[in-house]
Amino acid sequence: MTQRLFAIAGVAALAPFSVHAESLLLDEIVASAALLPVEINRTGATVEVVEQDELDGAGQSVGQTLSRLPGVSFSSNGGLGANSTLRVRGLGGSYVGVRINGIDVTDPSSTQTAFNFGTLTSGLAGRVEVLKGSQSALYGSSAIAGVVDISTRKPDRMGFSLGSVVEAGSFGTVSGTATLTNKTGKGSVALTLSRVETDGFSTKPDNDEDDGFEQTLLTFSADYQLTESLRLGLSALHADGTVEFDADIGHLDSETESTRTGVRAFAEYRQGVLTHEVAVSAYEIERDQHNVPSFYSLNYKGERTRLEYKGGADLSAATRLAFGAIWMEEKSTVDGVKSDSESRSVFGEVQHAATDALDLSLSLRYDDDDDFDGEFSGRGALAWQIQQDLTLRAVLGTGYRAPSLYERFGPYALDGVTLEPEKSRSAEIGLEKRYETGFAKVTAFYTEVDDLIGFHDPDGFFGPLPGGYRQVPGTTRTQGVEFSGRYALAETVALYGNYTYTDAKDPDGRMARVPRHDLLMGVEAGLSDRLSSTFEVRHVADVKPSAYAPSGHKVGDYTLANAALTYDLTETATAYLRVENLFDEDYQTAGGYNTAERSFFVGLRADF
Repeated sequence: MTQRLFAIAGVAALAPFSVHAESLLLDEIVASAALLPVEINRTGATVEVVEQDELDGAGQSVGQTLSRLPGVSFSSNGGLGANSTLRVRGLGGSYVGVRINGIDVTDPSSTQTAFNFGTLTSGLAGRVEVLKGSQSALYGSSAIAGVVDISTRKPDRMGFSLGSVVEAGSFGTVSGTATLTNKTGKGSVALTLSRVETDGFSTKPDNDEDDGFEQTLLTFSADYQLTESLRLGLSALHADGTVEFDADIGHLDSETESTRTGVRAFAEYRQGVLTHEVAVSAYEIERDQHNVPSFYSLNYKGERTRLEYKGGADLSAATRLAFGAIWMEEKSTVDGVKSDSESRSVFGEVQHAATDALDLSLSLRYDDDDDFDGEFSGRGALAWQIQQDLTLRAVLGTGYRAPSLYERFGPYALDGVTLEPEKSRSAEIGLEKRYETGFAKVTAFYTEVDDLIGFHDPDGFFGPLPGGYRQVPGTTRTQGVEFSGRYALAETVALYGNYTYTDAKDPDGRMARVPRHDLLMGVEAGLSDRLSSTFEVRHVADVKPSAYAPSGHKVGDYTLANAALTYDLTETATAYLRVENLFDEDYQTAGGYNTAERSFFVGLRADF
């Protein structure tokens, strides 16, 4: 039955379906796909855009919202706030770069340098771009699978405005977000305060006590046109949170307190055909664990400082050049043991419109780390409008991932073992067809990674030989195909959907927690002038559990249904009802960790 379902879905996905109408906005500007902002229809890279209205309406977890995109999956060790991983085309968090307003927010003190998507709630993001494929030529290490580029809430009209969202629902969840903005002819400023609290549910099936989460977020951004040539900007974020979890051994009710702080300042200067931007950023994250087993680390602190320069020039009406350099220092402290690294990078990119219908780009980067040999990365891309409504995209790229400070210097670093960066090669080709009432898109992708860094424990946890990080012989490969589309049946009714097939294997076989099949289909309908609804079903199949999953785990096939009703109270106020896991599916995305049962949420959004 499952095989037949996916055979039908693969054909259906070729029809005009997809989650995101944003692809219809052919002149939409994206910032992540190139060193200089580019129109989405003129880049060969695959980039998905999620706007604020969808982020507000889809649920508290931004990671789960992003997992609705083709080629993106999500696994979590519990509920909101729990350690969670976003995978892009089968590759996990250590291969995905994450930035918020240009600040690199991956954690230098984590096992692998990565971002915990469990802490990313809807109160922070105003827009998200998900750039897929090897992007080390643009973003350096840890961008083999892609980059998640997050912008906080910004003003969308002139003058002062206030936006607010309040929500309450299952598991004792309450949240609120308030955004104050001002926009003038000279610049803009935005301040957002968000708070979420939930009693949650038990992380583990064998523990009945609920594991809660609370977090306060504060974001700020401003820019000002000081002179005709000089623009200044500042962004900052601060988050305080506490999440409870069930430790692996001893049924301990544990918790983690975390604090994240980031700031970035920039100056942009225009001089004829040249632009210059200088930016400095700093990010710090502290995590303290309480009531955990003795072999757990208790205190983590990660720090990152970046100084960057980026220049741009319009060489002609058809050719643009970008170039620049970055200096970066990362520090990690784990239970008082300190480590650090320093690196320098230079990069460049040429964007060339060979004809009105053909856009080419070439990106090159060289990274020099104090502890490794230099790494070259490259990316070539093309976007060819075969017809006005038909675009072919293709990308070839290389990338690398430097071993994290924890892998090199942490408690499981092995004496006499020198870790080298992982290296990757990737390719993708896609075709997008646009219609008056929708679009259809298909993309085939392939990535291979050599010199994989993995944890090897030859004699088990209590064996005489130590476990630790080693370079794994062989090649890791992920390959597959993404289908997506959207079709308006009528002025008030639209169908959307996507399907991804992913074949992900490392030297030991199938990669864990990566769905081979991932199908989403939904409908949006306007029921009256004020009332609208959405209903969608997602089916995930053929998932391999990790080697650490307990015998009674529930990782495998599952089907989720979500529904929502939205009612416009006034032109500026909207009430909504959202039901998640409508059919109360009992499933797990990480072996031995619970997921939410059927959940109800009501909320109110208003702008003043």
